[in-house]
Amino acid sequence: MDSTSNKNNAIAFYKMAYEGNPRAAVEKYVGDVYIQHNPDVADGIEGFISYFERMQKEYPNKSIEFVRCISEENLVALHTHQIWPDNDEYVTMDFFRFDEKGKICEHWDAIQQIPKKSAHTNKMY
Repeated sequence: MDSTSNKNNAIAFYKMAYEGNPRAAVEKYVGDVYIQHNPDVADGIEGFISYFERMQKEYPNKSIEFVRCISEENLVALHTHQIWPDNDEYVTMDFFRFDEKGKICEHWDAIQQIPKKSAHTNKMY
């Protein structure tokens, strides 16, 4: 797969899972193996599905905006702005590795809450 396909697939995968359909996202975009590095999410495909099903049930009104997407070889980085209940805002950086079949097989992320006060007016995303 080319880097444009990987970028589009990473965004579609994360959007579909985040908005409440992680099982369909996995079926369409994930390979036979899914290695998870986020310590709050169980490793493997079922761990990913379980986490995002729970997030949808507990926080159905959350939203996500994909601010940046960078791809190099078999890696894609997504920079997102997320809004959760009570205007609780986060910036995330997610990294996905694609296998030789163009399927997602590994995930890393870093999540930072956007503070209510800042020393400047620049956005974090």
